[in-house]
Amino acid sequence: MPEQISIFELIANASLLVQVVMAVLVLASVASWMMIFQRWLFLRRALIELDSFEDHFWSGIDLRKFFSELDGEDGLNGIENVFVAGFREFTRLSEQSGADADAIMQGVQRAMRVAVTREEARLETHLPFLATVGSTSPYVGLFGTVWGIMNSFRSLANMSQATLASVAPGISEALVATAMGLFAAIPAVIGYNRFSAKVEVLTKRYEAFSDELTTILHRAAHSRSGGG
Repeated sequence: MPEQISIFELIANASLLVQVVMAVLVLASVASWMMIFQRWLFLRRALIELDSFEDHFWSGIDLRKFFSELDGEDGLNGIENVFVAGFREFTRLSEQSGADADAIMQGVQRAMRVAVTREEARLETHLPFLATVGSTSPYVGLFGTVWGIMNSFRSLANMSQATLASVAPGISEALVATAMGLFAAIPAVIGYNRFSAKVEVLTKRYEAFSDELTTILHRAAHSRSGGG
């Protein structure tokens, strides 16, 4: 019974270019798995922090006191940055003499839009890399496969009698590159799609909170203007 060739032997016997392709795919796969794990932890923590913040915000706490507590902290993330940016702009514009309520709210909305955009960019960190790995890895693997099969058929020209046994190892080692390309691409595509959906959910919740805070501050600005 003929001895079967292991995957490691196929990789070791592959041509230099095919081995380079395989090494690139392995590195891409390792990097994408690291980013998948990091994004999973980051987005999970962002969702937990958002839920905790909203529970605290809607508990009836004084907003000025809440703002003072957060404004003195370093490393604010997520929804806290959106709230602090909006309330800070509201406080700054309200302290100006003769400030118009509508002008104040335009500045507040602008500040929170910028904060939401920055947070969205933070949430999407590493997602373009996952998209690139997911879309290009199969083609990189296919390139290695095509190159390996070309070498296998070129070697047939030097054989007086070509048999399946003489061609099969070369074709098999070439197909390993395609398998590696799919192995790198599939988790990256799944991770990208899943994380993109989570980022969209978080961003929409940030925007919804911005609208709610705008409504609260709008009432405060107009009551102050009317009282003045």
